[in-house]
Amino acid sequence: MSSCPLLRLAVVLYVLAGVFQSIGCGSKGPQYPEEHARYVRLDRAVEDLRSAYIRRDLSAMEALMLPSDSLDRMVSEVSKDFQQYAHISLDLSIERVLIEGEQIDVFFHWQGQWQQNAAETGVRDRGHGMLRWTGAQSPLLSDIGGDLPFGMAVRHIVPRKQPSDAS
Repeated sequence: MSSCPLLRLAVVLYVLAGVFQSIGCGSKGPQYPEEHARYVRLDRAVEDLRSAYIRRDLSAMEALMLPSDSLDRMVSEVSKDFQQYAHISLDLSIERVLIEGEQIDVFFHWQGQWQQNAAETGVRDRGHGMLRWTGAQSPLLSDIGGDLPFGMAVRHIVPRKQPSDAS
């Protein structure tokens, strides 16, 4: 064994080279940090909208929106959701992001459950929608499209239970 000190040294150097190389690769940041930061802000804005909706916080949702007729209609429908459903769960999954200047279109898949109370199954639904955001530093919702999860109370009219006739 003592006749192979060069072999041992070569093995040790090879292992150390691999360790240093893996450490160096892990410290790289994004290639385009400004664009990466923009995507992070956008992802946060989408999550803030989803979170405000499931918390039933209409004012937090409105704080993420620019004034527009389509968003005013959405706010009205969301308000009806909050009146009808005591429990809302919603998952959003971003499928594609299209950026054209200050305009950002976020295409997403969603699924959720809306319950009047915790004991009932409620309404389950899913679909695809588009959220159009404006602004690079602080994205604000400027338009919507597709099949959105907001407005379940309008789409799924839950019949009121009527007392049965006691004859």
